[in-house]
Amino acid sequence: MGVTAMLPGMTFRQLHDEATERWGDIWESDITRMQIMIICKRKERKLLELHGDMIDHGQPVMGIFHRPRTEAHLIEEQGLNPKDASFQFLDIASSDMGSWLQYLVNNEGWRRRTIEIFPTPISLGIPNQRSFEPHSILCFQHPDLDVIERYYMPFPIDALSGKAFVSLPNKKAAELAKQQAEILGVGKATKPQAPVVEKPTESEPASVVPPSPAMAAESIDSITEVESTGPEIVEQINEPVVSIPLPPSEAPQQEEQTEQQVSFEQHLRPSMNDDEDEAEPNENSGLESEIRALISTMVEEGIEPSNMMEDGRFAILNERALAVDLEVWPIFLEMVSI
Repeated sequence: MGVTAMLPGMTFRQLHDEATERWGDIWESDITRMQIMIICKRKERKLLELHGDMIDHGQPVMGIFHRPRTEAHLIEEQGLNPKDASFQFLDIASSDMGSWLQYLVNNEGWRRRTIEIFPTPISLGIPNQRSFEPHSILCFQHPDLDVIERYYMPFPIDALSGKAFVSLPNKKAAELAKQQAEILGVGKATKPQAPVVEKPTESEPASVVPPSPAMAAESIDSITEVESTGPEIVEQINEPVVSIPLPPSEAPQQEEQTEQQVSFEQHLRPSMNDDEDEAEPNENSGLESEIRALISTMVEEGIEPSNMMEDGRFAILNERALAVDLEVWPIFLEMVSI
């Protein structure tokens, strides 16, 4: 089984140039590799992105998706709606093609054929368009999609830029993937930033303004006023404090109220602790068990993983999971890969 990493903004040429530096011994430059095209249903693209997680392979498998935009009508004229399909180009070792495509061909009936890759016409005015010679490559297509004979691109396959989904074949590759790329479902790897230390700036010396004669006179008057009011303040502070005892009838009543309050708090304390000790039930655990049970049932019924999401039972549980923020996709991958 492999592990899939996503490298943004890459081309096949860049991946080949940086392969030895990125993956070290995992990459063997003398292995024969080839480029093929995969045409799948749009809603099954996620399964294709993580296809390597369920396949044993010996070399990195690189995949980049291409979405027709300005040239989309050229594909639609051949009978295939581009919005219904996803188009992926794979760079794969010849020795890994059998294991990578065996399940798709034997179990799901994918079609194996060749397709012509043509440059888009210059008249479309696509920016940064590059000309190249038309050529044919091997193509594997989902059986439910209409067959097309020609595919148009504004640049060669090697110059196709986008998110590269790279499936690496072993545990060491998984460690490299975590360091170099974004692991799907986890997030982007961020580099630690050194703390910024601000250098203290020398403050300018404060200017001292000499007091004017008027200010000096005012300060002397204020000091005189404070000295004159000082004895009065001292006299007020030194007045004796007279304590007035409470009537005899009120003291026992206050003690009785205090005892009642203490006994009431002691009566409530055990029940409050009991409530705090009770653990809150996990609402998601029951729903997760239902999802796992349903997937196991569908596997026993012989339903293919690509068709499970279309099942009405799965759709109902998926809506419930969305309502409680429960991630269904990791559970699905775990169950179908067992």
